[in-house]
Amino acid sequence: MEEHIDIVDKNGTPTGVSVPKSEIHSKGHLHNTTHVWFFTSEGDVLLQQRAASKLIYPLLWDVSVAGHIDAGETPEQAAVREAKEEIGVDISEEKLIKVGVYECFNSHPNGITDNEFHHTFIVKTDLWLEDFDAQIEEVEDLKYVSMFEFHEILDNIGVNNHFVPSNKAYYEHVIEAVLKEIT
Repeated sequence: MEEHIDIVDKNGTPTGVSVPKSEIHSKGHLHNTTHVWFFTSEGDVLLQQRAASKLIYPLLWDVSVAGHIDAGETPEQAAVREAKEEIGVDISEEKLIKVGVYECFNSHPNGITDNEFHHTFIVKTDLWLEDFDAQIEEVEDLKYVSMFEFHEILDNIGVNNHFVPSNKAYYEHVIEAVLKEIT
């Protein structure tokens, strides 16, 4: 059964109407997603390479965990669920540090329209790469990058198969939040 997603208003507040995920994207309804960025005490950030089978941005290196917030679910509940589903990690809502809600409005050549509010969290971790259990339908690979590498990726965004170029300011906000937590 296809998951249902709440349609939200321009402020990201659920309207009381939910529709199948496919309709959210085919009709471009506003909706909420959750993003979780894992980082170590040394400032290394976990990146996920999207599966080759993904309809948009296949094989792109991006956020550690991301997903839609299901109908009736809170951003925190979705973050916990998505971390378990995508990379096999149990986290509690108490570990989530919310860094903001970011608008992401993109239309793709394949007819998918993303009109999303990314509820974004960072989570400190001491896990090694081998501690993660990536869901093959969603995740091609995982890697940690240092702060230096993260900044280098941002300096070359759009030519290095890392991050969505139109979201550069978003990534800058995330890395600022991580730096604040480790200093």
